[in-house]
Amino acid sequence: MGAPLKRPGARRTSDDHLRELSELADTAGAAVVGEVTQQVDRPNPGTYLGKGKIDELRDRASQTEASLVIFDDELSPSQGKNIEDAIGIRVMDRAELILDIFATRARTSEAKMQVELAQLEYMLPRLTRMWSHLEKFRGGIGVRGPGETQLETDRRLINSRINVLRERLHDVQRGRAVQRQSRQSEFKASLVGYTNAGKSSILRALSGAEEVFVENRLFATLDPLTRDVDLGEHAHALVTDTVGFIRKLPHHLVASFRATLEETRDADLLLHVVDASAPTWEEQRIVVDQVLDEIGVSDRPKLLVFNKIDLMEQEQLLALQERIAALLPSSVFVSTVTDGGLEPLRRALATALRVRRPLTEIRMSPADGRLLAEIHRGGEVVGQRMDGDRLVVDARVDQALAGRLRHAGAEVSELKTVR
Repeated sequence: MGAPLKRPGARRTSDDHLRELSELADTAGAAVVGEVTQQVDRPNPGTYLGKGKIDELRDRASQTEASLVIFDDELSPSQGKNIEDAIGIRVMDRAELILDIFATRARTSEAKMQVELAQLEYMLPRLTRMWSHLEKFRGGIGVRGPGETQLETDRRLINSRINVLRERLHDVQRGRAVQRQSRQSEFKASLVGYTNAGKSSILRALSGAEEVFVENRLFATLDPLTRDVDLGEHAHALVTDTVGFIRKLPHHLVASFRATLEETRDADLLLHVVDASAPTWEEQRIVVDQVLDEIGVSDRPKLLVFNKIDLMEQEQLLALQERIAALLPSSVFVSTVTDGGLEPLRRALATALRVRRPLTEIRMSPADGRLLAEIHRGGEVVGQRMDGDRLVVDARVDQALAGRLRHAGAEVSELKTVR
């Protein structure tokens, strides 16, 4: 069920959104038997739709023998309950459907905790709807009906569980911070993007790690996965695959996965993967930028990676490349299924590595073990040798570390050629 607000282009946008909603339903294991749409000036506060459309929806559900109606927009608890009462079958909104998919896809204990937290926070204001079968028990003055008592008990239990999950996820967040500290000297890139844009395929092809799970479905990846990628010429990067985003992503879900998405905050470069073959790629790009802004990483250096160019006609691809070259000249176009299809991305990663952490020659006293330890801890040592009474270390270091080394008395100079 789609009910977009009346505005220019609303019909086309609604069709795209319902097509994606159908894919979400398929991912969740449902079979779509029909769709209903209505453009509204503003949602009805009681039933979201008007009375006539509610009657039509009830008739269509009966004709198709549907057991579930999925709304493309988020419903308030009272709207969901009123629609269910009116049409006589279960009603879900997009947010609940996405939460359901995440629950079936969660594999690790961390992902399961994150999804459970989001589900409980979504469920809490909707408990009254879930306990509608106890409405016939009414409490009088000074007397509480069993339904009301059970609601209060459930609310208390859910709030207690939410606090436990938040504390456990906070522990996970601290553990991830320790892991990131141990990788401080490495160049790190995070793959971000709309769901099913091909992030996992890119990680598998770049790293050669066949164990990276790839599936042509929405939300195939929930847990971050990091692999080492060889860029040649003594250069390598740690590339992390992250959970995909989608339009109208439930706020509770973004908040729950904040610990996972911390990986993007620590990245030297965000690789924003865009499905170039998708007709709505521009809207998808905006959705991802909005989520990145919400989690506080929109200021990180970013590279647009247009993927799946093998699915495009040659003329269509050339037109897109010309347009992007004028607007975002640093973007790259890649394919994971053609020979050499990822070379533009490898070159871009190598360039970013050289710019942020150039190969540097450091001359110092061999007796200064503290300084040498700092170089190994904060930089990437390529090699070291003795030159007379001086220890010469070739390492990739950022500007901050280079400044500290100079302040400590070392001679630091950037090498012009990559070794």
